[in-house]
Amino acid sequence: MSYFLWKHVHLTCVALTFISFSVRAYGMLTVSPWLNSRVARILPHIIDTVLLVSAIVLTIILQQYPFIHGWLTAKVCALIVYILLGMVALKRGKTYQRRLFALIGAYLAFFYIVGVALTRSPHLGLLSL
Repeated sequence: MSYFLWKHVHLTCVALTFISFSVRAYGMLTVSPWLNSRVARILPHIIDTVLLVSAIVLTIILQQYPFIHGWLTAKVCALIVYILLGMVALKRGKTYQRRLFALIGAYLAFFYIVGVALTRSPHLGLLSL
C-alpha cells in the first residue's frame, strides 16, 4: 500500500478523533445521557485503533521510529499525556473543575502533537511555524 493512502487514512482519523473527543467533551460538560450510548462508547475506540495502526504503518514506510527520532518520541509521549488527560476529562475526574482542567490539558497536548507532526520539531510544535 502506498504512503499517500496511509497518510490520508491517518490524517482522516486525526480529524475524526478530534471531532469525537470534542463531541464527548461537550457531552461531559452538559452532562448528556447519550455519553453512555453504545455508539459513544465504541466508535472512538474504532477510530483510535485505525489511527494507531496507520501511525505504525507510516513509521515503517518512512523508517522513522520513536526513541530514535526525537520528534516521534515527543509525539508518543504527548499522546500518552493526551490519553491520560482525556480519561480524566471524560470519565475519571471526580469534580467538574478537575474534568475541565484535564480537558484543557488534553486539548493542549493534542495541538502539541499536531504541531510536532507538522514541524517535526519537538521543541516548539506549532510555535515554530
